[in-house]
Amino acid sequence: METLKHWVNGTWYEGEGTATVDVENPATGKVENKLLQATKADLDYAVEIAKEAQKKWAQVSLARRVEIMFKMRSLLLENQEKMAELIVKEHGKTFTDAIGEIQRGRETLDFACGINAALKGEFSSQVSSGVDVHSTRQPVGVVAGICPFNFPAMVPMWMHPIALATGNAFILKPASATPSASLFTAELYKQAGLPDGLFNVLSGDRHLVTDILKHEGIDAISFVGSTPVAHIVQDTGTAHGKRVQALGGANNHAIVMPDCDLPFAAKHIAAAAFGAAGERCMALPVVVAVGGIGDKLAELVKVEGEKIVTGYGMNEDSEMGPVIDAKARDRIVGLIDGAEAAGADVILDGRGFAPEGFEGGYWVGPTIVKNVPTDTDLYREEVFGPVLTIVNADSYEEAIGIVNAQEFGNGSAIFTNDGGVARRFKNEVEAGMVGINVPIPTPVAYYSFGGWKESLLGSNHIHGPEGVAFYTKAKVVTSRWPSESGTYSATMSFQREE
Repeated sequence: METLKHWVNGTWYEGEGTATVDVENPATGKVENKLLQATKADLDYAVEIAKEAQKKWAQVSLARRVEIMFKMRSLLLENQEKMAELIVKEHGKTFTDAIGEIQRGRETLDFACGINAALKGEFSSQVSSGVDVHSTRQPVGVVAGICPFNFPAMVPMWMHPIALATGNAFILKPASATPSASLFTAELYKQAGLPDGLFNVLSGDRHLVTDILKHEGIDAISFVGSTPVAHIVQDTGTAHGKRVQALGGANNHAIVMPDCDLPFAAKHIAAAAFGAAGERCMALPVVVAVGGIGDKLAELVKVEGEKIVTGYGMNEDSEMGPVIDAKARDRIVGLIDGAEAAGADVILDGRGFAPEGFEGGYWVGPTIVKNVPTDTDLYREEVFGPVLTIVNADSYEEAIGIVNAQEFGNGSAIFTNDGGVARRFKNEVEAGMVGINVPIPTPVAYYSFGGWKESLLGSNHIHGPEGVAFYTKAKVVTSRWPSESGTYSATMSFQREE
């Protein structure tokens, strides 16, 4: 068993804190490593290092920054299998899911490799006699990223490539359950030639988060996690003068119209609901079945769900792994129990499931619950587990009303072959990311990711063009050159140079 350290100033850092937490393998329930927890003094040190490094980094040419990003991209490709194994060990998702996560995160690196184009400003000549105006964007300074457990590689990569490429220093606080991908990322940046002090990793609990939110040396904070914590991050960070983007929870809905290709819809709904054990902010936990197709859809999704092989993530045939810990498992089971007690029908039951040889892990098998009352916690809350809830509506109008009545607005989808209905949906749905016959409409990295309502606090989405805007400050320069009129003589110019 290893004690995992922090990473500060380009090397491993033990810090002043001696407290540790356990890092478990959720497939077995066994403790694999210990993780050091940072103190306020450790954060002070990391911020001091980052501020000094950032001052120099901001003056480094775009060509050099892009060169480092290209090298980092190459190293990530070379080492993605090693990183995926770390993710499987700490998160539990399957190896192929972990590879997919890394590839989606790498898209932001791809975008950062073109940061020189993304940072181009504007220029207006002769806005008045002899006066020109141009705009530029400059780094905000030291940025902190606070990340969740469910995507240990991808979510941090939504943040740090753009933050670094635009000239900032970055301090990453990974989830304590899944720290190793972030620490491995630090090693890769070192190999890529990123100057020391620009990418730092500190692990810790809610006290470290509070210290980050209040630290006077941190200029901006990116957060992805639950909505209650997002409110704390937003309120505390902005109260202390920081720029904040806080992505919160989700309870994504898909409308299934009776004219759609039902087998096609069922296949993709099952993948969206049960993939990564449902531990995705863009998972699909709720389907609104329109026009009496609920029972037929449920049976088709059940057939797909029964095919899913749930097991240890490194097994080649595994398609779904465990949930993150015992607390999550027990909460998910409790939500299913509550809905069943309220009259819902559990037609595919994953409670009590455990693959042979891994009985100590934190397992919930694919679960489908239909005829769910909308006042149950299973419907209202973000389940974050492999559970599909099916509710019914008589018409599109009723269905869109159900979708828009919820407090979240991260992503939403519709399955239909009617272009007119699809067009209405994309205009009427209250969500930041919309899918048409696509159940998980996560944008590619040259667009930006973010929801509406309680799914996003603050004005900026993450990565892509809005990521560039968040990690930089706009500056507009208005200039006039009196020497253009010939007022100064050559002698006067020479004397001025001396």
